[in-house]
Amino acid sequence: MTDLTNTPDFVADAGIARHPHTLADGRELIYFDDPDTTLSPDRAPDLRELGPRPANARMRQDPLSGEWVSIAAARQNRVFLPPAHLDPLAPSTPENPSEVPSNYDVAVFENKSPSFGPLLEDADAPTGLDDLRTIGLGRIRTSVGRCEVVCFSPATEGSFGSLTVTRARTVIEAWAERTHKLSQMPGIEQVFPFENRGEAIGVTLHHPHGQIYSYPYVTPRTQRLIDSIESYGPTLFADILESEQAGDRVILRGEHWTAFVPFAARWPVEVHMLPHRHVADFAGTTLAERDELAVLYRRLLRGIDQLYSTPTPYIGAWHQAPVNVHRGDIRLMLQLTSPRRAEDKLKFLAGSEAAMGAWIGDVTPEQAADNIRAAIARTDAADAAAESTSTTGEAHS
Repeated sequence: MTDLTNTPDFVADAGIARHPHTLADGRELIYFDDPDTTLSPDRAPDLRELGPRPANARMRQDPLSGEWVSIAAARQNRVFLPPAHLDPLAPSTPENPSEVPSNYDVAVFENKSPSFGPLLEDADAPTGLDDLRTIGLGRIRTSVGRCEVVCFSPATEGSFGSLTVTRARTVIEAWAERTHKLSQMPGIEQVFPFENRGEAIGVTLHHPHGQIYSYPYVTPRTQRLIDSIESYGPTLFADILESEQAGDRVILRGEHWTAFVPFAARWPVEVHMLPHRHVADFAGTTLAERDELAVLYRRLLRGIDQLYSTPTPYIGAWHQAPVNVHRGDIRLMLQLTSPRRAEDKLKFLAGSEAAMGAWIGDVTPEQAADNIRAAIARTDAADAAAESTSTTGEAHS
């Protein structure tokens, strides 16, 4: 195991302005402005009268697996698929006093109903990975940590793929900076940016947004990865990338990133993306890597939406190295998955997958790669045609 510093030198894009604010109940809000923004740097205060924040959730340990389950009962009352005029992530109006007081390009704020936090430390309970690894009966700990909402746009509908390249780049900058800041907070062991898209995935808001969870432990999925690295060796990610780049499942390849359908894909639609050099998380990416990612990730998602006649539900999960361990051998990685296996069919996790974790694939990874490449080609052609029409129209005007 090779560990690197948990506070890498973060290189910020000076063209993307940041404006920190505080919401009425004390939660942090940060506006990230596009380089070509037309918005004023002055933002309105939050004038709502809000009650106290909910009590911090508590974690209970499953002694059969050692995993921790956060019981966040306050989340039961969160907003569920509101109409557009009551969108809590839209810029605030007198008729809709929302979570974001002013108009914005990208906004990040602490979740009102978090699964972890707002406490970052609990003076009344043991903390740390050694304590959390111990197995026992009836073990309870405070769900310290932080949960943030990342609003991709003030629009009430859309997703990352519907953003402009400029806006996509601003979102990626927000991911990088928040990863950097959250990784330095006490009690945080892993930072996880992600986007849930589509009602089939379970979204409760149609507004284009994602979230960032900051956990007080290393997640179970990453623990399994650590076991694989300890069995295989520290070059696992580099070797996977080399093997996939030489194969026939590559979807997109740039100077800095490669996207591919993995060899043993579980889901009908599953795409992984890796940076070409070792980087533990978004905070360690260069400006050039973020620039290219804004183009490639957007192309990938727009292609995924062209697989069928209606938008594809998905989870865009950005796996990052833990804050304090295995930073030298766990690489930043996108794992994008969708349960959609046909135009009108979804893959449900039934007995074998849900109960035993033993997966059965419905589509060969090679066929899935062919389908996604063809969908991206259709999207690229449509975008090129639209650009040509726009350019022709401008020339004749």
